[in-house]
Amino acid sequence: MKLMNSPLFSSRVKSEAVTKSEKWLGYLLGPAGALLLNAVLATYLNVYYTDVLNLTPLWGGAFLTVFPIVSKIIDAITNVVMGQIIDRTKTKEGKARPWLLLSAFLVPLTGILLFTVPESSDAVKAIWVMISYNLFYSFAYTIFNMSHNLMVPLSTRDGTARGGLSVFNQITTIMMSGILVALVFPMVIMPMIGVDKSKWITLMTVLSILALPLTLLEYYFTKERVTEEAKSEETRLSFGRQMKILFTDKYMLLMYAYFLIYTVGVTLKNLGLVYYCNYVLGTYNDGITQMLVSVIGGIPMGIGIFAVWPLAKKFGKRNVTMVGFILYAVGSLICWIFSRSLVIVLIGQFIKNIGGLPCAYVFMALFADCLDHLEWKKDLRMDGAAMSVYNIIAVAMVGIMTGVFNWMLAKAGYIAPVTATSAADAASKLAANGWLPQVALENLKPAADGVLTVAMQQPDKVNWVISFAFVGLEVFTGVALVVILFFLNVEKKLPAEQAEIRARHEAKDAGKELAE
Repeated sequence: MKLMNSPLFSSRVKSEAVTKSEKWLGYLLGPAGALLLNAVLATYLNVYYTDVLNLTPLWGGAFLTVFPIVSKIIDAITNVVMGQIIDRTKTKEGKARPWLLLSAFLVPLTGILLFTVPESSDAVKAIWVMISYNLFYSFAYTIFNMSHNLMVPLSTRDGTARGGLSVFNQITTIMMSGILVALVFPMVIMPMIGVDKSKWITLMTVLSILALPLTLLEYYFTKERVTEEAKSEETRLSFGRQMKILFTDKYMLLMYAYFLIYTVGVTLKNLGLVYYCNYVLGTYNDGITQMLVSVIGGIPMGIGIFAVWPLAKKFGKRNVTMVGFILYAVGSLICWIFSRSLVIVLIGQFIKNIGGLPCAYVFMALFADCLDHLEWKKDLRMDGAAMSVYNIIAVAMVGIMTGVFNWMLAKAGYIAPVTATSAADAASKLAANGWLPQVALENLKPAADGVLTVAMQQPDKVNWVISFAFVGLEVFTGVALVVILFFLNVEKKLPAEQAEIRARHEAKDAGKELAE
């Protein structure tokens, strides 16, 4: 890592206090490319596999059930490895930022490979999907995600500044990515590309390449002030010892349980969104239903930019988040009971997203508080190890819940859309399989190339699975999160603990100077 000492790789942030350019370029604009790509993949990659590549029936439905779970086991292992690597990295530019720089080149390349699946046998397709998926998620995005997520905890100990950075960081995910995924994709892009593989490849190539210059912005306009505090040599612990410390700390355990339950609910919701809007609430790629659900439900996220942090400073991050999850559960319940009523679902989504505001904007600041508490308690930083567990939960649950969702779809009898060159051709294919079209064939509009995409009426079991995934499960996860947060009162003594940590660092540095 001696290369990092070159001025070419120096951070453009020199101030000891958080700067405006740091907020806007490093935390708002910089992460936009990779996070946008990930947001699109979270919503549409499974749709690409089921509807474009038609992999649902592959190996009797086993492929899309087993491969995500196996892949996430690999991803979990690489997260552990990456966490250890980060904790052992020592450069002038910090311990996480150098890996952020590497990810700027790896994420675009592997993102493109995800979609360039060759037209070949089922075995070749399966192998390509497995390899490309793991190159992206288990390798490239793991490096980005680990280093990116550590930027807020390592940026500063100033609680107000750190909370502000957490908000800016989440604006990118919630607003920028949300606008495209919630508005442009369902209204414009999805009706245009349908199930045309070449159009999918073109689109995702553009999004992947966009991540390169933006991630470089994040690298050059961030600074690891907390890492710079610890000038003295840190104690090296084995991985097993680090895990023992993490999993015997009350607050870290509660934080991990909180994130686990939250991720389970959000993952199934993200997987179910497109299917829910296509089959339960609206019609396939109608350009309206998904936009309304995402945008009307997501309006509170825009309001939250101005409301959440002032409330969190006044009442505490934990308290505001806990009250929010009560609303979260209520909104989800409304949607589940009236799952086919567009108006009521939009109302329920609005209430739910009001409740989800605190979690969305202050979670990483709360996680950073837990890391500071652990440093006070054990007199050492374990950012990489702690973040590896956090990411293991994220990736493992994504894999497990993707497998579960696809398994439920297959068992319930999900029918993928078919393409046809004309209404007569479509009628012939439907008649041969005993399927009923979702929309009368004469009302379907062909794509620009004249190809018709025909969606089927799904069995009742499929519609129940989709509704539970999108609006049902989070009724239960919302209640569980309220209970967990009740015990997560890490903020109570944090200012005194942070002051003691600073005093320790000053004493160590003074002792080191005397010894020299």
